[in-house]
Amino acid sequence: MADDNEGVPSTAAIAGHPIHPMLVPFPIAFLVGALATDLVFWWTDDPFWARGSFWLIASGLVMGLVAAVFGFTDFITIQRARESVHGWIHFLGNAIVLLLALLNLLLRLDNPAAALPWGLPLSLITAALLGVTGWMGGELAYRHKIGVAGHAETGYGGRF
Repeated sequence: MADDNEGVPSTAAIAGHPIHPMLVPFPIAFLVGALATDLVFWWTDDPFWARGSFWLIASGLVMGLVAAVFGFTDFITIQRARESVHGWIHFLGNAIVLLLALLNLLLRLDNPAAALPWGLPLSLITAALLGVTGWMGGELAYRHKIGVAGHAETGYGGRF
């Protein structure tokens, strides 16, 4: 494995700033938010919350796919990411998250309020997996220094 003491810049970056970590807060917030709205729907039986879950899952899926394009670009172009078990857990776990979100969305397509009982457990599993994959992403960035390297010539990591 490469020397983890030196950082590796992201190959999917704008002016030296990695794109993937700029995007991942959106699907995380949307999909965890869907768990919250599922819980409120389960508690209140108010269809407003079921519709909220539907749109949060749809948004989480779309933004997750966008984030995945840039994360996958880094994964396939940065050897250190593929050499690490953290990289594989992050990659495969997030692929599973996207599949679960798609399934959860399809269950709600005709009638968001009919998603129970399966929608809530799917949202719970999705949120739990995001906790694991998010942790693994942090390991890649902070322990393996992937996507956090700057360029000495600019002093702050930007590319011109």
